[in-house]
Amino acid sequence: MPGTMFSPYFDDGHRMLRETLRRFVEKEVVPRASAWEAQGFVPREVLREMGRLGFLGLRHPEEFGGAAMSALATALLAEELGRSGFGGFAATVLVHTDMASPHLARAGSPAQLGRWMPGVVAGELITAVAVTEPDAGSDVKSIRTVARREGGAWKLRGSKMFITNGALADLYFVAARTDPGAGSKGISMFALEKAAPGFSVGRRLDKMGWRCSDTAELVFDDAPAELLGEEGRGFYAIMRNFQNERIALAAMAMGESARALELTLDYVRTRKVFGAPLWDKQAVRQRLAALAARVEAGRELVYRAAWLDAQGLDCVKEVSMAKAYCGELVNEVMYDCLQFHGGAGYLRDSAIERMARDARVQSIGGGATEVMLEEVAKRL
Repeated sequence: MPGTMFSPYFDDGHRMLRETLRRFVEKEVVPRASAWEAQGFVPREVLREMGRLGFLGLRHPEEFGGAAMSALATALLAEELGRSGFGGFAATVLVHTDMASPHLARAGSPAQLGRWMPGVVAGELITAVAVTEPDAGSDVKSIRTVARREGGAWKLRGSKMFITNGALADLYFVAARTDPGAGSKGISMFALEKAAPGFSVGRRLDKMGWRCSDTAELVFDDAPAELLGEEGRGFYAIMRNFQNERIALAAMAMGESARALELTLDYVRTRKVFGAPLWDKQAVRQRLAALAARVEAGRELVYRAAWLDAQGLDCVKEVSMAKAYCGELVNEVMYDCLQFHGGAGYLRDSAIERMARDARVQSIGGGATEVMLEEVAKRL
């Protein structure tokens, strides 16, 4: 079955992590997540339980309860969350673990780390990263939110859009312009608590997929925030963490693809058409076999990128390749898997219908395929 082999990049500790994650997802997520889809968010108690089990601190320092693991752990976590079949659940967790909180872990002062990191690892403080704006997505240099000093403190003014965990987060890491004339060197990162005066959640966004992922608009009206790291280094912090984010999204896509193939193999072996199972049709068998081969190739592409990152090597090209390839492949897999489910796959209570909607954003979020291919082309 797709996704059952284990790569030589991993050790026994990774194997145990995968097994534990898979049991948790199958027992605690899959039976309950349809209700989360209807309510539009993942319950806090689920995230706290993941914190208790150590899943939220895989990459964070041991002194705060984390495991201090590498990008290989990110790949395993994301793949197993993707296998749940609920992209919104996976996105909720991965934004917290691998897209938002790493900004604190890497750049936080001792006081900031001591105040917030234990709660982040425990699932008591949920995080979000606020970079994207209506006119600035992959083009980070175009952000307009500004931060200015006032009486020795920083105040944020502006707005952010498409922010995952935007409404339910407790702690936000916000990119803002501190020097309007300095281009990328004029962007800094800030930490902002939800209770800050002048901060508000605007619209909760209604999405095509990822229905149990809370996504919102954020508004800053002279909201007080703390500088995170060095002034003027925000753009570089964002670019650095994009590597982690893209590994996570690519691995998540391969987990989703493997699960879709499993569901479809089960279906075509039992669904009879013209007196015989669909599996007896050579065209169906061979198309699924070809997709399974490509998913295995995609997984190895992700694993290699994660391994390179774990070695501290420059892997922008490899990560960009993985993100582009896997983001497109998951959509191809979902298209064919839904096709082989026939009319049953088009019904709203069908797992493959939900997964097909969820997958569409994989070629957009975290760096659109076209942007990723440009990153690859620069390095050829």
